[in-house]
Amino acid sequence: MLDYSVFTVTSVATNEIIIRRATLADAQALADLVNLGEREGQLIPRTIDSIRNTIDDWMIADSDGRVIGVGSLVEMGPTLSEVRSLAVAPDYRKFGIGAKIVAALIDLAREREIPTVFALTRAVPFFEKQGFSVTTKNDFPEKVWRDCIVCPVRNACDEVAVVKSVASIQSSVVRRGLIS
Repeated sequence: MLDYSVFTVTSVATNEIIIRRATLADAQALADLVNLGEREGQLIPRTIDSIRNTIDDWMIADSDGRVIGVGSLVEMGPTLSEVRSLAVAPDYRKFGIGAKIVAALIDLAREREIPTVFALTRAVPFFEKQGFSVTTKNDFPEKVWRDCIVCPVRNACDEVAVVKSVASIQSSVVRRGLIS
């Protein structure tokens, strides 16, 4: 298992920020941050029960015990996972925390031996900076038939599909020689 604590972000104010796997104790804070993203029009809501049931799929940014960023990796099949529910608390945006969470989720995909990661997003430039490329939603029938088919805005969706191959790239933790 990879040690995600190596993704320490330089201090914001006086707080150290650690990227780590979520635990059940984090579930309510995860739900609160995701639902803030939903109120801002950026994310779809997640119930506390759905978060608890998928807790192993979540990474968080932790600042002195406070959840300030979240993201999940949802397996769509043996070769495809989706990065979703990426959110950072308003006071901590623009410090690279979202990028660190995405890097940890990509490492999680590698650990699970999932070679391709995608996202549906309005933040295309952000994902392009993380090495994703724009593609078409039709490339992901697993997503379309599983989630999009029941989405209330499916006929007016303004999200763009982005994709990244992660199969041939070593974990960023391993690349930096932090673990072997």
